[in-house]
Amino acid sequence: MKVKELIERVDGAIGSLKIAIISNQQRSFESPYTSLEFTERAVGLQEDLNALEKLRERLSNLDPDDDVERYINEKELERIMKFIEEAENLDEHVY
Repeated sequence: MKVKELIERVDGAIGSLKIAIISNQQRSFESPYTSLEFTERAVGLQEDLNALEKLRERLSNLDPDDDVERYINEKELERIMKFIEEAENLDEHVY
C-alpha cells in the first residue's frame, strides 16, 4: 500500500469520526437520562480522532509514492487498518 492510499483512508475515517462526534454532542442535549452516555461516547470518539490526526500528520511528512511498509511495521499497520475500518463503518448519522 502506498502512503497516499493510506492517507486517503485516514482522511475518510477522520470525516466519519467528526460526524459521529457532532451527532453525539447534539444527542447529549436531548434528555438528562442519556446525556452522560452521549457525552462519554463523544469524548471517546474525540480521543480516536486525535490519534488519527496525529497519524495523518505523521504520514503527510512521508513521500506519498513510497510503500507504507517502509515506515510502519506489519503489526502496527494491521492495527491501524483495523482501526480505520472500524471508523469507516461507523453509522455516524444513526447516533
